[in-house]
Amino acid sequence: MLPQEIIRHKRDGKALDNDAIRAFVNGIATGSVGDGQIGAFAMAVFLNGMNDAESVTLTKAIRDSGDVLDWTALDLPGPVVDKHSTGGVGDLVSLVLGPWIAACGAHVPMISGRGLGHTGGTLDKLEAIPGYDVRPDRDTFRRLVKEVGVAIIGQTGDLAPADRRLYGIRDVTATVESMPLIVASILGKKLACSLDGLVMDVKLGSGAFMPSEADSRRLARMIADVATQAGTPTTALLTDMNQPLATAAGNALEVREALAVLTGKTTDSRLLTVTRALAVEMLMLAGLSHTRDQAGETLDRALATGAAAERFERMVAGLGGPHDLLTNVDRYLPAAPVIHAVHADHPGHVRSIDARSLGMAVVELGGGRRQPDDAIDHRVGLTELATIGDYIDGARPLAFIHARDDASADQAAMRIRDAMTMGETPVAPSPLIHDVFLSEAL
Repeated sequence: MLPQEIIRHKRDGKALDNDAIRAFVNGIATGSVGDGQIGAFAMAVFLNGMNDAESVTLTKAIRDSGDVLDWTALDLPGPVVDKHSTGGVGDLVSLVLGPWIAACGAHVPMISGRGLGHTGGTLDKLEAIPGYDVRPDRDTFRRLVKEVGVAIIGQTGDLAPADRRLYGIRDVTATVESMPLIVASILGKKLACSLDGLVMDVKLGSGAFMPSEADSRRLARMIADVATQAGTPTTALLTDMNQPLATAAGNALEVREALAVLTGKTTDSRLLTVTRALAVEMLMLAGLSHTRDQAGETLDRALATGAAAERFERMVAGLGGPHDLLTNVDRYLPAAPVIHAVHADHPGHVRSIDARSLGMAVVELGGGRRQPDDAIDHRVGLTELATIGDYIDGARPLAFIHARDDASADQAAMRIRDAMTMGETPVAPSPLIHDVFLSEAL
């Protein structure tokens, strides 16, 4: 079927069969389908949607448009699992979760991305560590997955190339928000890693990618179903992003917070609670635990013995970073020259937080990108962020700003005050885990 006929079929609201979808995606990957045709196809899907069978086929076609990793020759002693998040503010889960799961006997080939809009990117955080190479050669990647159990890197040119081209055109044709295209984009890359199980962290709230609770729930359910039907058992958690997940936001600052969790310095936090919940589901999917209580015990032991922290340090060293990061954090992680406390205009309890606005404050400080080719200042960001329910007075600031100069710190301070709504009486924060969507057949 000609590309224009496939477009016409979807434009008229008809379902596409497997051959048509695979032919079109193959054309995207090989270049035989033009940019204009890709844009027209994306708009047709945006306007008319796809049924479940179409979504599964589209996901598998994107997965198969490039290399699909094969771990057979490595004779791995444990299952291969991964996690993906829709992103948020202070969301450094991957930095903790990957090595934590590896310390429990699984293998985690984590393909991550950079910051997008107000959300921080895992690769940007890791590049705050001197020498860390987010694009190693294939042999190094595979060796670390086997020997260390985890490697967090960027997408290679060989994995799901159709998605890269399709996403770029979606970005300039106002079709990013199409649910079938979002699901296929997320899963196409992940499933190309030949996983035994996947856990999806879908955010809900003021700092989430999806605009509404209904959309977040639909995305979580659809990802769990489509991935499972495509051959990878998947569980999706709907987690809270009505305030930053960690008390820090900004690249080097979030690495510090991850190390605090991994080394046991932080023992009670929203970050730890959400990461542990995701990790429990990963161990269940991997078959390494038969009950959630058993999974929790395994995880707690890996953290308490230092095994999880050791895996992180070995991964860093294996990808070109320092061998002694855990004992020399201040030596390696850059620090901002200006640190200012931000105080509230009047005392009171934090009643709500615009997480997106705090994320944009980090971007404006230089910790994110306004343009795709902007350089990132890994030093800047926010720490000791107040959380919903906290009482704020002269002794307790809303946050500390880490900035390159006084002017940018002053601008960030105004945004932080505007982002936090104060009141006389305390309120309870939203639950951290809103829902769990177990993998089901479509």
